[in-house]
Amino acid sequence: MRKNLLYLLLLAVAFTSCKKDKNKDGDNLDLLRDSVYMYAKEVYLWNDGLPSTEAFNPRRFTGSSDRAALQAEVDALSQIKINTSTGKPYEYDINDPGTAKYSYVDEGQAATSIGGTGGDFGFALTYTAADDLRIRYVYPGSSASQQGLTRGDRVTAINDQSVTLTTGTNSDPAFQRVSSALGSSSVKLNLTRRNGTTYTATVAKTSYTINPVAKFTTITTNTGKKVGYFAFSRFTVMSNAKAKIDEAFNKFTADGITELVVDLRYNGGGAVETSQYLANYLVPSSRNGGLMFNEYFNTKLQSNIYPLLARKFKIDPGDFTTANNTFNFSKVGSLNLNRVFFLVTGSTASASELLINNLQPVLPQGVQLVGKTSYGKPVGFFAIPLGNASQFDLYLAEFESRNAAGKADFYQGMIPGGNFPGVIVEDDVTKDFGDPTEAMFARALNFIDKGTYTVAGLTSTFSEKTQENQMLRKANQLIDVKQQFNGAIHEGRLKRLKH
Repeated sequence: MRKNLLYLLLLAVAFTSCKKDKNKDGDNLDLLRDSVYMYAKEVYLWNDGLPSTEAFNPRRFTGSSDRAALQAEVDALSQIKINTSTGKPYEYDINDPGTAKYSYVDEGQAATSIGGTGGDFGFALTYTAADDLRIRYVYPGSSASQQGLTRGDRVTAINDQSVTLTTGTNSDPAFQRVSSALGSSSVKLNLTRRNGTTYTATVAKTSYTINPVAKFTTITTNTGKKVGYFAFSRFTVMSNAKAKIDEAFNKFTADGITELVVDLRYNGGGAVETSQYLANYLVPSSRNGGLMFNEYFNTKLQSNIYPLLARKFKIDPGDFTTANNTFNFSKVGSLNLNRVFFLVTGSTASASELLINNLQPVLPQGVQLVGKTSYGKPVGFFAIPLGNASQFDLYLAEFESRNAAGKADFYQGMIPGGNFPGVIVEDDVTKDFGDPTEAMFARALNFIDKGTYTVAGLTSTFSEKTQENQMLRKANQLIDVKQQFNGAIHEGRLKRLKH
C-alpha cells in the first residue's frame, strides 16, 4: 500500500518567485478565468454540481486585481453544490455568506507560511469589550516579539487613533482603522501590559522563521496528576515542525505525564503530514499500524480522468483511489494516553480538526473539547499553479478526510458538548498560554482532577448574549478574516513536471 503517494511539492520555486498582481494582457486574465473553471470541473470535490461553461460563463468575473477576479469566480463556484443535510452550500460561510469557506486563490502566501516562513507582523488581535482590544498571540522571532508584545497586552491606540468600537461592522471607524493597520507594512501601537505598565511599539511586517510551538510545560494538579500542556499554532511542514514537537514530547515523557492538553485555539491548519506526525505521538501503542484516516476524491479523479493535472504533474494511474489514500498510525514515542483534551475556537480548522477527528475513535476514552465551536473543515487540497509564470496558486476543496470510524461529519464545526464531548468556554485572552487560571485551561484541569468542568468562581468571558457581545463577535469575525489561515495542505503531494 502506497503511503503519502500524491504529495504536492509546495516548497520549490513558488516560494521565492515573483508573483504578479495585475496582468497587463486582458487575454491572459480570460485564460486564467477559464483555467479556474476547467480545474474545478476536474478536481473539485463537488464537481458533479457544476454547470456547463456556457451557463457559468467564467469570463464574467471582475475585481480590483486579477487575483480578486479569480477569487470572485471561486466564490461563485463554491456556492453551487448544496449540502442536503443543511440546505446550504457545502462551502457556506456563516460569517461571510456567498463566499467560499474553503477554496481560494493566493500568490504563494499559504505555501510560504506552511513552509515555516512568516511574512507578517507576528501578532493577532481580538476584542474582549468595545473598548478593550487585546494581543491574542505573538510569534517568537517576529517583529512583534522583538518589540516586546505579549499575549494579553491591551492595545489602547493604533497609529495614535482610537480603537473603541461603536457598531463592530465593516463601516465602524475603529474597525476600519484596525483593518487598515493590519493591511499596512508598519503600524504604531500604544499598549498596556497585564501589570498595568504602558509602552509604545512600532511593528513592521518582516520575514522570520515560524516556531509553531507557542508553549509547552508540565503542570502538577492539586491531586498530584502530571498534565502536559502543548500550545501549537500552525502545522508547518515537518522540516520546520518536527524538532520542536519532539522537544516538547521528550519533556512530557521524561516528566511522566498521564494527561495532555493540546491548545489549538488559533491553529488554522497546515501540512497534513505534520498533523499525522502529532497523531502518532498521541495514539496508544495498541493502535499502532491501525487505520488513521482515508481521503476521498471525486469520481472523475478516482477514475483516472485528469487531463489538465497531467499537463503539470506526474500522476500514476490509481493515485486518487481510496486504496492509495489510506493512512495508518505509526506510533512515535512511549506515551500511552487514555484521552486528550483539546482547546478550540472558531479559528481551529482543517489539519487541527483532522488531528482531533482521527484520535476520537482510537483513544480509549476519546477526546474532550474545551472552548468554542471549531471552524468546520473536513476537506483538504493541494495547490494548482495558474498561469505561465505560476503567478497564482489555486486551492479548491479536493478531498474529504474520514477517520477510522468513517466519520467526517463536522462541516458545521466541532461543537464542545455537542457533536463532540466537552464544554463551551469563551477564550480568555487576558491570560497567557499555559496559565492554570486561564478559563479554558482551568476547565480542563478541573475535569482532570474532579471529573467536572464546573469551576467555582470562574465565569466565561462575555458569556451572555448581550447586544455588545454580539457586536464583539461580529468585529472579531471580521478581523479573523484578515488574520487566520484555514487549510489542510499536502506537502509534496504531486510531483510537478518541468517545462
